[in-house]
Amino acid sequence: MKHITLITGGQRSGKSSYAEALVRSLSDHPVYMATAHIWDDEFRQRVRIHQERRGPEWTNIEEERELSRHDVRGRVVLIDCCTLWATNFFFDAANAASEGIGEDCKSESLPDVERTLENLKAEFDRFTAQDASFVFVTNEIGLGGTSANAVQRRFTDLLGWFNQYVASKADEVVLMVSGIAVKIK
Repeated sequence: MKHITLITGGQRSGKSSYAEALVRSLSDHPVYMATAHIWDDEFRQRVRIHQERRGPEWTNIEEERELSRHDVRGRVVLIDCCTLWATNFFFDAANAASEGIGEDCKSESLPDVERTLENLKAEFDRFTAQDASFVFVTNEIGLGGTSANAVQRRFTDLLGWFNQYVASKADEVVLMVSGIAVKIK
């Protein structure tokens, strides 16, 4: 049964809706694993909209970091999303490197991207070692220009390398463009 699908694309490209429809076509009782940390009221509203779109047939799990703590063997699982999951690892590393990272931070106080990536990959491997069908949603944030902000550049690197890792492990990769699914792998 083990199968990994990665759905990627830009913001508001239709990734989550496509992923939810895909997962519902595979299971009458899917699992929705939400990785979001609620930062503010605007983001809380986004989460609420996602929750309202799903019905009672979903098993909802909110987990910011340790997805492998949850037994999903034999289930179809939607993980939404890798971007927020990576963000949680990134800010944990940033907090460990220095309290109060701001735009004027020095590069030595930035999180260790390589170590953070290794921790994220290890957790991905532990989680996907289970015999289940996994559908991961992520964002392509590196398609624009290079940011002037050092923290943002580091996060873009982290997510880009993590997306490459997940894609290398995936059986299928779908790129969403303006609500249209384009099969990549």
